[in-house]
Amino acid sequence: MDLNELRHYCLSKPGVEECFPFDEVTHVFKVGGKMFLLVGSDEVPLTMNVKADPEQAIEQRERYPTVTPGYHMNKEHWNTVTFDGSIRTSLIKQWIDDSYDLVLASIPKAKRKVLT
Repeated sequence: MDLNELRHYCLSKPGVEECFPFDEVTHVFKVGGKMFLLVGSDEVPLTMNVKADPEQAIEQRERYPTVTPGYHMNKEHWNTVTFDGSIRTSLIKQWIDDSYDLVLASIPKAKRKVLT
């Protein structure tokens, strides 16, 4: 998966916006105004920060060497994933879906209805 594919996948989800609140190279994807994924376009290899259930976050780190505690994030809830080709694209998409779903579930129901 490259940056363009990742951006397209994130932006295809209902209610998602992309912004650059930190600098011009850090893409932040939000739903309902809350972050669910960050990726730096200047990173080689590409890395993303993605939200995860705390238990799943630990399991992912133990199973995949390219998954580490979230860089500059709450390490209980965020993982950093380095794209070196060792993790299937379908699994990366599943982690993006999980992150999106976690954040969406934290948004009040009335606002959630408008987003989806």
